[in-house]
Amino acid sequence: QVQLVESGGGLVQAGGSLRLSCAASGRTFSTYTVGWFRQAPGKEREFVAAIKWSGSSTYYADSMKGRFTISRNNAKNTVYLQIDSLKPEDTAVYYCAAELLGDSSYAAGAYDYWGQGTQVTVSS
Repeated sequence: QVQLVESGGGLVQAGGSLRLSCAASGRTFSTYTVGWFRQAPGKEREFVAAIKWSGSSTYYADSMKGRFTISRNNAKNTVYLQIDSLKPEDTAVYYCAAELLGDSSYAAGAYDYWGQGTQVTVSS
């Protein structure tokens, strides 16, 4: 099993940047593919990005390409999501999720473990 804890959210002005972190417990973190999702009020949870367990491949939702960068440091059991040029529509709770040896699916149902989420609020 793996436990995930997100951090790094907050209130930021439009145009700013944030780096979200997803810290994982467990010695086998390097075998987990990790995805980031977000959910805005009144909307469904949507896929943002994923990074394969090996770190060799990254995947982004089409609408997220260019401003979002996912990376991982397996030595620190942490996955990061860098968000640049933040927009008010980026306001949401951001969740990380993990799937053992996953294929970096965009589907939330593919992931076995979820964090509690971190709130990102972007003011205009």
